[in-house]
Amino acid sequence: MRVSQDGPKALTVNAVAGTYVVLLGMEVSDDARKGLLGFAIHRTDKTADEQYWLKGFKTFEATEPNPAPGSLVSTLEHPVQGFLWGDYTAKANNNYVYKVVPVYGDPRNLQYGVAVEVPVTTENEDNGAHAIYFNRGVAGSQAYARKFGNVSPAKAGPEAYKWLSRGVEEAIIAFIGQAKGERYAIRASAYEFSHKAVLAAFGAAAASGADVKIVYDCRKKEPQETSNKAIAAAGIAALMIPRKANPSYISHNKFIVLLKDGEPVEVLSGSTNFTDGGIYGQSNVVHITRLQEVASKYLQYWHQLAVDTPAVKLRPENLKQTPDPEGDLATGVHVVFSPRPSLNALQWYSGSIDQAQKLAGFTAAFGVNKLFADVLARNSANMRYVLLEKPGPTYDEFKAVRNNLIAIGEVLDTEVVGDSELHRWLGEKLSGLNSFVNYVHTKYLFVDPMGANPTVISGSANFSDASTTNNDENMLIVRGNCSVADIYLGEFMRLWSHFRFRDVAKRYSMVNAKKAVGKAASAGSGDNAPYLAPDDSWIRTYYGDNLAKVTERELLQGMYIPKQ
Repeated sequence: MRVSQDGPKALTVNAVAGTYVVLLGMEVSDDARKGLLGFAIHRTDKTADEQYWLKGFKTFEATEPNPAPGSLVSTLEHPVQGFLWGDYTAKANNNYVYKVVPVYGDPRNLQYGVAVEVPVTTENEDNGAHAIYFNRGVAGSQAYARKFGNVSPAKAGPEAYKWLSRGVEEAIIAFIGQAKGERYAIRASAYEFSHKAVLAAFGAAAASGADVKIVYDCRKKEPQETSNKAIAAAGIAALMIPRKANPSYISHNKFIVLLKDGEPVEVLSGSTNFTDGGIYGQSNVVHITRLQEVASKYLQYWHQLAVDTPAVKLRPENLKQTPDPEGDLATGVHVVFSPRPSLNALQWYSGSIDQAQKLAGFTAAFGVNKLFADVLARNSANMRYVLLEKPGPTYDEFKAVRNNLIAIGEVLDTEVVGDSELHRWLGEKLSGLNSFVNYVHTKYLFVDPMGANPTVISGSANFSDASTTNNDENMLIVRGNCSVADIYLGEFMRLWSHFRFRDVAKRYSMVNAKKAVGKAASAGSGDNAPYLAPDDSWIRTYYGDNLAKVTERELLQGMYIPKQ
């Protein structure tokens, strides 16, 4: 949902609501910025009949110099000093009213301006044609440290697993659970396949009389050995079809097709491996599409995988079934299967970044492909948000280009960056559920998400040469769906903001933590400054040469608002 509300005193609030994220963008006139200390933000939860001032982390030194480690403070007393605020505590399919109040005066004597109220309804995770579920993806976080004391999920118990899953596990199991009885069938393709509850759900579907068949990767020692042990324990070996052709490639799909009365009706896809680490650990998404033409394409593709078709034969079949995207695609959902005969699809993805009118962003688990890096290396007019698991071999080619706003997966380690530098931030620990990709496992890209015709590309492929021409992969291209774009943008900004701070803190610590953080604070960067500014000096970074801050301020300006 998108909404814009003008106030009577030169304050405009733009809001974009995904499922669990609401982004608020504030626009303030020149005169109204004079003496502005920030914004107090109040939320009324109409669904739960609750209201409260939202909380932040930074304080005014003059009024709260020594808050407790990890504690949060009311924005009424310690306002938000930024023009983009993300509420990451929202609930899906909920009605809220956000009241944004400009704050003036002195930290010891705050004065409140005229408020602007914005009614917001968050998206439903399941809106019919699309159902989109993002897991938490931040096991190493302040929220986890406060809530579960930084102990592993295994020790913290079921509540921790549920918090980390945030509906992903439930969505997968519920999708499989629709197959009850002989009228139903399931056709699935999996890479890593060991999550007990998911395997049990497949078994229960088969026991109900549904026809269940699952292609799984058997090309390498891992994940084959782990999968086989889990399959044996679940007693579902009879449902499995090994994928062995081309042993140097991988069958990297994670999709499930549901059939009723012999007809494919919907498909579950995305980046989530059917493992504990995929569901509870690294960031992932499950994307369900209820379009019969899309499900039919997945079923055709599955049949090719089920007979272990080698890549040399599968490439032309995939190209025939899902042609390379070209030019300005029509509104709707397009599908791309791999392996493919060429890199044309990957070139189209990178070209979409280059041609963005205002903004593009993407996630990358294994570094940035050369085609993408070449685009990022050019100092174009558009802005690019990049969220990485790790830098990768092409990083040096684009890291210094000012249009690229980059965040790399990290945790706050107070043994590396001392508590004095982080100023009461709690140390964080990872869940221990992932051994290779700890942070960013999603594979999605968005182009001009706030425009009238946004593009979202999401699936299993890592935007790489191998994922395009060699591996078994699947991708969705969703064009012109503002609801889908709002959900993906909100979740991206949640994770980008989360990891951006940790990335900056880690990089400072590698040089000289105390000196570097102090220098950054005095320069007004805001990334690590321990206290709120006691005056309106914080505003300069949002109107100067700090492109990350300027982009934040402008992110929701001029957004397209669909007619209700």
